[in-house]
Amino acid sequence: MSRLLAAAALMALSSAPIPTTNDTIRVAIVESARTAEIRGVEIEVSELGCSTCQGRAWRTDAVRVALNSQGVEIDGRGAQGFRLTSDSPIRVIGREYPAIIEVIRNGEGLAIVNVLRLEDYLVGVLRAETSDRWPSETLRAQAIAARTYAAYHRALNGAKPYHVVASTSHQMYTGVVPPSSPLWAAVRDTAGQVLLWDGELFPAFYHSASGGYTEDPRAVFGTRNMPALRAIRDEYSMAAPYFYWTLDLRLAELAEILRRNGQEVGSVTAIEVAERTPSLRVATLRIRGTRGSVQLRGNDFRRMVGYETIRSTLFAVALDGGVARFTGRGYGHGVGMSQWGAKGMAEQGYTAEKILEYYYPGTTLGSLGTR
Repeated sequence: MSRLLAAAALMALSSAPIPTTNDTIRVAIVESARTAEIRGVEIEVSELGCSTCQGRAWRTDAVRVALNSQGVEIDGRGAQGFRLTSDSPIRVIGREYPAIIEVIRNGEGLAIVNVLRLEDYLVGVLRAETSDRWPSETLRAQAIAARTYAAYHRALNGAKPYHVVASTSHQMYTGVVPPSSPLWAAVRDTAGQVLLWDGELFPAFYHSASGGYTEDPRAVFGTRNMPALRAIRDEYSMAAPYFYWTLDLRLAELAEILRRNGQEVGSVTAIEVAERTPSLRVATLRIRGTRGSVQLRGNDFRRMVGYETIRSTLFAVALDGGVARFTGRGYGHGVGMSQWGAKGMAEQGYTAEKILEYYYPGTTLGSLGTR
């Protein structure tokens, strides 16, 4: 994972009421394509939002989707959107998804939306975010955290064409998971269970590895309208692959990255950590150059350089000739549950409930079926 989720945190994050009836979720697996190839077996294609178009549905094994003046075009037919259903999985960009698939216009591109049961979606999230071979208590804890995150955004975005995105903007999601996978048991054993903050859903963030300390979400996401999750010392993440990491970044490359992001400083001459959060992550970073200087939030700097490159904001940096040398710990934003820490806790005998209590202090377990 996650890596997961930082862009979505900048949305309005007030607490959302617990939904009690709808058991489906709308997941954008593509957000801004110009064209797309969709394949399957006996796919029924019908227009969205057309009550008189029942007789105009047709069946095919492959469709090519493109933009047109009406919105979306499939096989020469134009409409505001289309729904694709089948008794078999539907393949989109080389990956199989449970039917139903909807194709709609999204700004200047196409959005391809998988409409499915929330619990089935969660199995696909666990497949992307964890491993079949991880301890069952880790998988159960991940299922509850992921369900909480998804249910919160489903309530928040209920009036929008889709609720979540199948990427690190929200949660990764792989689509169809074989029925033999133990991930099904983790979701089934925790069916409907969510975390609550003051009795309400909240965005239950999680990340790959904390580097030894988790972070208050308000320090990471630049907004005060967030649950006040207490940062903790994490003793269980040390086995994570990126508990320690290093990076050498050429100053010329850094200057070009800044320029592409509207921050022209010329040749970089100095990089200084101006402020750190209580968990010692970089809150603000000052970069000086031959044409000026800029002060950036640590998370904005990480986004500019790349979340896969700067693995966390828990780092120190020093210049060495024409190179910036970074030494850091952890992978991800550090808020909420450390996935590798949850694995470490389960290996030491902790239950899913204890794992969640550790990483989300102040929360309680609840159910989507109750208020």
